[in-house]
Amino acid sequence: MAPKAKLGVAVKQLPPNVRPDGRVLFGATVTLEKLDLARHADGLWQTFSADKPGAIWSYLPYGPFEGQAELERCYKALSDAGDPLFYAIIPRASRVPAGVASYLNIVPQHGSIEIGHINLSPELQHTRAATEALFLMMRHAMDDLGNRRLEWKCNALNAASRSAAERLGFTFEGIFRQHLVVKGRNRDSAWFSLLDGEWPHVRGAFLDWLKDDNFTAKGAQKTALSELTQSALLKVRA
Repeated sequence: MAPKAKLGVAVKQLPPNVRPDGRVLFGATVTLEKLDLARHADGLWQTFSADKPGAIWSYLPYGPFEGQAELERCYKALSDAGDPLFYAIIPRASRVPAGVASYLNIVPQHGSIEIGHINLSPELQHTRAATEALFLMMRHAMDDLGNRRLEWKCNALNAASRSAAERLGFTFEGIFRQHLVVKGRNRDSAWFSLLDGEWPHVRGAFLDWLKDDNFTAKGAQKTALSELTQSALLKVRA
């Protein structure tokens, strides 16, 4: 008689099968609006153009662009199918779009969604607003849409993105070798995930980090987010 197959742990509650609808996401330092090239393209071109070497495009499968029209054509083509669903990241201090991020690989029947196509202008990089923008997307994906798995994938050579994933509370799952061809080169992809059972603890870490009293008068953090998220994950796994 064949042994009984091991089928894994039963899902306690099925995901609600909800797709992101492009609603505005409001934070204390930043607002995220569904990408509308008629309203956002000028600001994005302006802030992206501050990166004179074009380094922000290094690990993306498109860019840099010769002009704004080329940038608009690219984002329109990417957005037309609805997956990826792009957001413009608008710091409240400037009110000028300074980056983009998207939901992609949206599989609502399995409660799985990815955050990717992240591109931050020089002025947005390494800021409280940039981190809060990603937190807003994570919170919407997990709390509002009821996903059970949030994914982050990047070029395995992109050390900054891999570090960012772990700082945000994602767990490294492994390398998919020769996963993609990007700009004529093989891309090995590093995969990360954040699960619904981990999210409440990671969310609490973010809320602690985002408190005003965690920042000096000059805006420097007092406690690192990575310290808070990794401590939160250790408690989950204890």
